[in-house]
Amino acid sequence: MIQKPLALYIHWPFCLSKCPYCDFNSHVRESIDVEQWKKNLLQDLKSFQESTKGFEVSSIFFGGGTPSLMPPSIVEALLKEISDTYPIAPQVEITLEANPNSVETKNFETLSKIGINRLSLGIQSLVEENLRFLGRSHSRQEALKAIEISDRFFKNRSFDLIYTLPHQSLTAWQEELESSLLLAGPHLSLYQLTIEEGTPFYLAASRKDFLMPSNEKSAHFFEWTHTFMKESGYPAYEVSNFARLGKECRHNKHYWLYDDYIGIGPGAHSRLTIEGKKYAIRRHRSPEKWMEMVEKNQSGLHEQIFIEGSTLIEEYLMMRLRLLEGFSLEEFWAKTGYNLFDVIPEKIFQKLEQEGLLRIIPEIELTFEGLKKLNSILTFLLGNRILFK
Repeated sequence: MIQKPLALYIHWPFCLSKCPYCDFNSHVRESIDVEQWKKNLLQDLKSFQESTKGFEVSSIFFGGGTPSLMPPSIVEALLKEISDTYPIAPQVEITLEANPNSVETKNFETLSKIGINRLSLGIQSLVEENLRFLGRSHSRQEALKAIEISDRFFKNRSFDLIYTLPHQSLTAWQEELESSLLLAGPHLSLYQLTIEEGTPFYLAASRKDFLMPSNEKSAHFFEWTHTFMKESGYPAYEVSNFARLGKECRHNKHYWLYDDYIGIGPGAHSRLTIEGKKYAIRRHRSPEKWMEMVEKNQSGLHEQIFIEGSTLIEEYLMMRLRLLEGFSLEEFWAKTGYNLFDVIPEKIFQKLEQEGLLRIIPEIELTFEGLKKLNSILTFLLGNRILFK
């Protein structure tokens, strides 16, 4: 029997402090009951057993929050439960996100020994001024030390940087990225700063405490970054992710390909095909509510919704067009059950092709110019649907 690939996400919602730009489900708590958290995470995982029969785990990702604050004993217990429950793909990718603080780097060796084989470091910047602006709790020196330690134990490693900060010049970013690349492993995530509603940065920007770069300036940053990374042997495979050949993050690519994945822990999302139907599944967001529901119902489930029609089309295109590799009409049909040109007229794609934003043959894919205008293109495509108006 052919096993279907399954990506598995584990959310650890706690951080030492909350960054002003972050809208993730992360929380600061003075203390937690470690044993109770281990018990409940294991139970939340077990609640998926019946609905995930016939799947093989191809990747595991510990995210957050700050999962490197998770005691290694919990990581080890979860990995054991996963391997006892599911077939595991050869060369399975097991990623853990970490911050550069010393309290976390001391666990890197232990984490590598219990099964973590890929590390993603939240560096965000190697410039002190930028770290202060971003509200990071580590210094440049701590970041450099964390990179050095991570290189001892994880050959498959990545780190994140954030650019297009309000005060940042293109020259300053060029110097930072060029120096960062000398320290990089086979993968880098480079995110333009976005101001998310509900964050301290949103309030600060509303008060005009700082001014974000213009769209034109941001486009110059984006263009230079993608060109430089490609010339340096790290071509983009997604809007904000760059890797040496074969070192793409398999777990995140699983999301963008709109394949099946499950998530456990507070606020975790899943997209899972059950008896031929795709479902959106979400855990309770509040850590305390999630704990209460797991203890009461043996699951942190908040809602499970059948995805069909317009929502299915939107989700597929929003995820799939982020990847630089194209998709075929056959793939679109296999993932959605619809003929693409029955949903959106072929002439709409031809118009985008004439404008140099998209290619149709041999597969549908955005050009570099199209990638810069991804959100506008998605709005245009979805606004021209002839089904699900």
